[in-house]
Amino acid sequence: MSAAIQKVAVIGAGTMGAGIAGLCAATGVEVILLDLQTETSQKAIERLTGGKRPAITEEQAKLITAGSLETDLQTVEDCDWICEAVVENLQIKRDLFSKLEAVRKDGSLLTTNTSGIPLKDIYADMPARMQHDIAVTHFFNPVHVMKLVELIPGSKADPSVTKRLAEFLSGPLGKGVVYAKDTVNFIGNRIGCNWMLSGLHKAAESNLSIETVDALMGKPVGLPPTGLYGLIDLIGLDVMDFVAKNLDQNLPTNDPGREFIKMPAPELAMLKNGQLGRKTGGGFYKLSKSESGEKSMEVFDLQSQTWRPMSPASLDNEHMDIATLMFSDDNEGKFAWDLIGSTLAYTNSLVPEISDDIVNVDRAMRWGFGWAQGPFELLDAIGPKKFAEKHAANGGTIDGMLKVLQDSGNDTFYKGNTYLTTAGNYEDIPAE
Repeated sequence: MSAAIQKVAVIGAGTMGAGIAGLCAATGVEVILLDLQTETSQKAIERLTGGKRPAITEEQAKLITAGSLETDLQTVEDCDWICEAVVENLQIKRDLFSKLEAVRKDGSLLTTNTSGIPLKDIYADMPARMQHDIAVTHFFNPVHVMKLVELIPGSKADPSVTKRLAEFLSGPLGKGVVYAKDTVNFIGNRIGCNWMLSGLHKAAESNLSIETVDALMGKPVGLPPTGLYGLIDLIGLDVMDFVAKNLDQNLPTNDPGREFIKMPAPELAMLKNGQLGRKTGGGFYKLSKSESGEKSMEVFDLQSQTWRPMSPASLDNEHMDIATLMFSDDNEGKFAWDLIGSTLAYTNSLVPEISDDIVNVDRAMRWGFGWAQGPFELLDAIGPKKFAEKHAANGGTIDGMLKVLQDSGNDTFYKGNTYLTTAGNYEDIPAE
């Protein structure tokens, strides 16, 4: 058994950092929460215990000690795990890690919650001791709700680092750990952001209404009911723009996702006007209230750039099952194939680049994005052979795991409690 994590330091008291601190305190672990000012850390603790649905109890909050980086950095010296959750800026992170390295004890674990900065850039030229103990622990918001944590060790990290973190994350914290690689946006955001950004472009070309697009990208394909536009409203166009710029900096030059990095003109206009989504009272959707107090939902028409009443979409039975929707010849089917088909083909091509196996990919999308089935589970539901035939007929390349499946002579990626490996054989699915 690896040395247990009994005391944690979280650096950064924003939404993510506070969430991680609260989650740890809820398990009875002592936590140090540091930000630029003690007042910021203290207010974060108060937010955790406030509202209609507090993340932690007042008693659990007593386990969190608020402090500032300037006056209390030394308090992390006896912590077993130091988790950084500050702004997504490489130099800021590197400066902070240098300071943490100077005060942390031998054997302590040092992780970053970055979602887009390569880990190798954070620890480049840093002391060997740090490189021995460093990893990414990428939580998803809201921390106390979302199951996924992507775990990515440094290239020179000791194997015990992954083991100790995985035991704590999946044990006391109750998270679903996905093992990823140090590639741009790891697994969940690499696939999910490609789906969203390419979706904006493909939806604009589909001649389908926002309501129909979201209906198709919900229950029929096993995605959350927010669909495409609803999810981006929840995330915010400003965040999507930040993600797009990060992808532009870090995606490989030949990556197919580069075609969709820049958001379409209507969305860029919305961004410029501050129409970001729910956080600004409206994005693609907004809730309106009449003089009589009656509430109604409105939709933003991207072509006319004006608001109109929402008109719920009605889908045929053929559109309600992904196995038939993807092969329908109408506009709905063509759009579903264009977006979901390209997303599945893209994901297929990324193994083993972003993950050593399909299980971690599927878990990342189920636990991090709320998909009912991961990409390879969806391919099994559609029929991999049928999918590959249409993909090839449309000029696509049969590569990645589709090629492995084809060469193995098998029909599905999963068989009972086993999955197809990159070597073309089946192995038991690891326990969650």
